Amino acid sequence: MTTPPIAHPPETLEGWFALHQIFRFGKPKLDASRLDRLVIKAAGVLGPGKVSGTKARAKKSQPAAGWSCFARLIGSTSDLMVIHFRDSLDALGAVQDDLARTELAANLEPTYAFLSVTEAGLYHITAELAREADARGGKVGDEEYVRGLAERAKAELESAQVRRRLYPELPPDMPYVSFYPMSKRRDAAQNWYTLTLDDRSRLMRAHGLTGRRYAGKVQQVITGAIGLDKWEWGVTLFARDPLEFKKLVTDMRFDEVSAKYAEFGDFYVGRVIPGG
Repeated sequence: MTTPPIAHPPETLEGWFALHQIFRFGKPKLDASRLDRLVIKAAGVLGPGKVSGTKARAKKSQPAAGWSCFARLIGSTSDLMVIHFRDSLDALGAVQDDLARTELAANLEPTYAFLSVTEAGLYHITAELAREADARGGKVGDEEYVRGLAERAKAELESAQVRRRLYPELPPDMPYVSFYPMSKRRDAAQNWYTLTLDDRSRLMRAHGLTGRRYAGKVQQVITGAIGLDKWEWGVTLFARDPLEFKKLVTDMRFDEVSAKYAEFGDFYVGRVIPGG
């Protein structure tokens, strides 16, 4: 029997495109009351599921066409984070243009942006299909593999849990938000991309179990950015209590996958502005 290629990537399912925009206030600096007024005014233009003031059509497989929210950053050199989810890259570009034409944007200076797409990684399924292909003398990507993948992917897409990951809702009762980009390490002695499929599947499964312990306390949105940004993934967390961010990230850093293979960018933490 042949050995499944160790560098074969996991199959993934994608949903909404995402854009995180980070700004600092221009001068004169916006006070809290004026910021709230300008955010509410801008939100009326961007509105959930709206692109250039026209309601976008939702795809049959998803619940809506997306949403935007505004968060006042705390403890950062920047002041405001705007998060957009839309059902296409073009729709995301249009909402980016819409924001740029608002009175709010005239008072902001961009400092960072992160482009990605909501993602569900099928590590376990990919590893299982690769083992099956090896056992029958086939290979990854052959006709039987592709057919099996299509069937398994369809079943995953019908799962409520997977749909929540691909088309997340803005939680109304979790006002605090934390966002950070991350990548997997490629050091000679610790290279994520040279691990076997089975090893990557095992590590990600354990990592996922850690995250599930925070169900109901933290809503996690994972977005993939390979080919879209310097960083490979984005993590957006919502919570009622911002201390849950510290607890969750601490627990996850003790997972083997993070302790050995994770690299993190800057963290942006704040509070969602009501009405935005």
